[in-house]
Amino acid sequence: MEIILKQDVANLGSKDDIVKVKNGYANNYLVPYGYAAIATASAKKVHAENQRQRAHKLEKIKTDALALAAKLEGMLLTLGAKASTTGKIFGSVNTIQLSEALKEKGFEVDRKQITISGEQIKELGRYSAEVKLHRDVTVKIDFEVVEE
Repeated sequence: MEIILKQDVANLGSKDDIVKVKNGYANNYLVPYGYAAIATASAKKVHAENQRQRAHKLEKIKTDALALAAKLEGMLLTLGAKASTTGKIFGSVNTIQLSEALKEKGFEVDRKQITISGEQIKELGRYSAEVKLHRDVTVKIDFEVVEE
């Protein structure tokens, strides 16, 4: 069954994508919860027209995301955390702390756009994360966890 996504769905697609899924997934989850609409012939025509009208707005959003990605490229963030003498952190470092560190540097990035590569960060050291600014624009940022 083909559906039109109304919002981003993890591991499936971004908003306004037309994707093919199994009938049960669409009828029992995506459509009732408002994540998608069934892609009938008329819905596809309306979707195509809306995409044409929104094309210039989407291009501006993409250029803004590319500009922000250029600023974030090569940036090294430093996060402080309480740690033991062996270098183990009390707790862990997560996307909320990265988002706040970016906000302090003057970049407004939602924590849901940040993905930390690997497992949870529970030791001091240098790590990397990926920031998805736009469906076509992702940037890798490095950060270092140091003892407070």
